[in-house]
Parts: sequence; structure tokens; C-alpha cells
Amino acid sequence: MFFAASKVLWYLVQPLVIILLIGAAGILAILLKMPRLGLGLVGTSLFVLAVVSLTPLGLLMLSVLENRFPKPQLPSDVAGIVVLGGSFDTRIGRTRGEMELNDAADRITTTMALARQFPNARVVFSGGAAAMLTEDITESSMAQTLFAALGLPPERLELEDRSRNTTENAIFTREIAQPKPGETWLLVTSAAHMPRSVGCFRVAAFDVLPYPTDYQTPSGSAIYWPSTATVRNLEKVHFAIREYLGLAVYRFTGKTDALFPAPRA
Repeated sequence: MFFAASKVLWYLVQPLVIILLIGAAGILAILLKMPRLGLGLVGTSLFVLAVVSLTPLGLLMLSVLENRFPKPQLPSDVAGIVVLGGSFDTRIGRTRGEMELNDAADRITTTMALARQFPNARVVFSGGAAAMLTEDITESSMAQTLFAALGLPPERLELEDRSRNTTENAIFTREIAQPKPGETWLLVTSAAHMPRSVGCFRVAAFDVLPYPTDYQTPSGSAIYWPSTATVRNLEKVHFAIREYLGLAVYRFTGKTDALFPAPRA
């Protein structure tokens, strides 16, 4: 129920959908002989579209999430590496029979680098089929093929293929990993997704060392310079709002341990 509700809710509150709905309401108001209201709504939709497309709003929103967990100093011994799904385009994989990575591909490349740095560490990939209305292939099936092609010995890779969201990532991965006290397990996921992920793993009683990757924002003064590709600016607002809403909903439903999880002292 939570999975289906979250999918529907997110579809309705995406920034571009909201902008289109405001604009459509304005056009409808004009057709119903309410020009003042209609022009106001159309103007509002155009103003919001301009802000999210032409300003660094998305960069600023996303950087707060990405800077929450800095990259840690790695210990000399790591028992395991957990990498969360989200790197594969399963719809392309299912329909074309091709193994296609998306913008979060850094999760895979970072994991491979860590696996080489810690050759005795277990590698657990967590990702099932998250499609709601169609039969889909699991990310784990694609990850198994890709990691083998990249040279990771098959016996080192363990697959969790049931999860559809972050809280299930944490619960099902812990069942596979069975971490022992004193062990260090790295958690690899996108930097913006790390706060929600850590909150879920803490609730699942799986102590992990966050290792963020897939940064989408620059540092320093460069953060105030939006992309010349306006769709990229809009995209960053889109991803930031999704994470902020996810943090709020997950906290409200008890799936994370804090509204905005932070590194432990």
C-alpha cells in the first residue's frame, strides 16, 4: 500500500506537473469568463517555470542534501559494501534487451573501485523491480551481468532482488548481510539520497558507513551559476523536492530515525 501510494503521490506533486496544472486551471478560468483569475494563474505558472528553469534554485536545494554526509575516511578493513539500486534503466533493459545505465551510474563505478580497494569485502547489490503498472525486470539481474563484465568475481556479489524502495533496501539487505558487531559496512548511493538511506538503515538496525557518490552539484561559488541547459535546472528541483518529500513521509511513517538524518558524533 505504501509503495503504490508513494508512486501516485509523487506523480501528482512533481514540479512540472504542478506547473502544468496551474496553467491549465488558468486557461479553464479564462474559458469560464474569469479572465482576471485565469491570467493570474497562467502568469503564476510561467513565473514558477522561469524560476525553476533559469535560476540556481535546484542547485541550492540539492546541495543541502548532498553535503549532509561528507565522504568518510576509510578504515583499513571493510567487511562489506552495500550499493543501492537506481543505476539502471529497467524499461530499456526489458524492451530492448540492453543493459542501460542512467545518471546514477556512479553508484556502480564507485562500488567497483571500492571492491578493488578492499578485495576481501562482500558486495551486496540491493534492487528489485519498482514498476507499478507493468511487469519489469529487476535491477539485480542487470547488476549481476554488469559486475561480472567489469571483472568482479561472481562469488563476491550477493543480490537482493525484492526491494522496491529505500526502506525495503535496508530491511532485505540486512537479512542477507547479517552484519556482525564491530564490522564496517559501506553504504554506496547518490549523495542526495544518502540522508534518507541512512535513516532507513538505522531503523533497520544495520549500522553502515555512508559513502556518497553521484554528486550533481558543484561546490563553492559555482553553485550560484545555473546550467545553460534549462532542463537540467528543472531536473535538479525535481530531484530535490522528491528527496525532501521522501524524508518527510518516511519520518512521518516511522521508516527513518530523524526528519533529516545526520552523521553521528
